[in-house]
Amino acid sequence: MEVAAMDLIVGCLHTAFPMGDVTRVGEARRHAALLAESAALDDTAAGRLALVVTELGNNLVRHAKGGQLLIAARPGSGEVEVISMDDGPGIPDIARSMGDGYSTGGTPGTGLGAVRRLAQDFDMHSAMGEGTVAVARIRNSGAVRAAAGKQRVECAGISTAAPGETVCGDAWAVGLDGSGGSVMVADGLGHGPDAAEASLAALEVFGIDPACGLAEMMERTHAHLRSTRGAAVSVMRLDAANDTIVSCGAGNVMGRIVSGVSDKSLLAQHGTAGVQVRKPEETVTAWPAHALLVVHSDGIESRWSTSRLMPVLGRDPSLAAAILMRDHCRGRDDATVVVLRRKE
Repeated sequence: MEVAAMDLIVGCLHTAFPMGDVTRVGEARRHAALLAESAALDDTAAGRLALVVTELGNNLVRHAKGGQLLIAARPGSGEVEVISMDDGPGIPDIARSMGDGYSTGGTPGTGLGAVRRLAQDFDMHSAMGEGTVAVARIRNSGAVRAAAGKQRVECAGISTAAPGETVCGDAWAVGLDGSGGSVMVADGLGHGPDAAEASLAALEVFGIDPACGLAEMMERTHAHLRSTRGAAVSVMRLDAANDTIVSCGAGNVMGRIVSGVSDKSLLAQHGTAGVQVRKPEETVTAWPAHALLVVHSDGIESRWSTSRLMPVLGRDPSLAAAILMRDHCRGRDDATVVVLRRKE
C-alpha cells in the first residue's frame, strides 16, 4: 500500500505588540518588515504586509481596549501571519464594518476592508462585550499555503515567550497526511534558552517519523531528552478515516476535544520526558464531527469554558487559538495553543 507523503509544519514564536499607543504600530511594522525579509516576501507582498499591520494596529489603538498584535513567520512557510486581538467592546455589525466608508471613530473607514483585500487569508470573529480576534496572512502573489487543499486536517498555533524572554520554552509541530495528522506540543521545564533546547529536542524526534506509534515516539523522546533539563510532552494522532484521536504523553501539556455537543479532556501521565516517565500508554478517544482538538501548555489556564469557541468551530483555527490566548494566558510563563480541525 502506498503511504501518503507527510507535510511537516513546525511552530514558531509569535512576538506580541500591545497597542497602548500609536508608537507601537510603527514598532510592529518594523518587526514585520524583518520577518518579510526572512520569509522571502517580494517588495509587493512586503508592502501589503506593512499596510495590514498598520491598519490592524491603528484599529486597535483607536477602538479597542487591551488590544495587541501577534506577528510570526514560520520557517519555510513563505508567509507572515498577523493576529489581532482585544478585550472589547466588540463590533456590532462585522459585514458593515468590512465595507469601505464605514467608521465609528471619524476615520475614513477603510481599515478592515483593506486588510481583507490585502491578505491572502483573512478571518475575524467579534462578540459584543467580549472583544474581537482577527487573523491575516501575507504571501507572495500566486503562492499557495503549505499543505493547502490536499490534507484532511488544518491546523494553527500560537506560541509566546515568558515576560522578559526572547525565546519560547514551548515548541510544537504537526505532521499532516491524507488520513489525518499527528501533533506534538512540548513544554521545556522553566523558560528561556534551556527550556527551548529541551522542547526543540522533542521536536527532533517527532520530525523523524510523525506517523510512528505514539508510545514508541514517547520512549524515543524520553531517551533523547536525557541530556536536557526535560519537558512535558504530549503527542496525538488524528485519524479522519476512523474518527478517532490517539493520545500519549507525560506532564502537564493538556488536550481537549471540543464540539457543539461534547467536551472531552485527554489526560497525560505524570512525569517529565528526559527525567522520569512511566511506561507510555496510548489512549483512543472518539473524534466527533465538527470538533476541534485543542492542545496547550500550562501557560494557558487549564479550566476554560468552551462557550467562546462555539462560534468559531468551523472557522480558521487561528481564531480559536487567539481566543484562548487572549482570555486564558497566565501571563507569567511561555504559552502555546495549537488547534486542529477536520476539513469539512
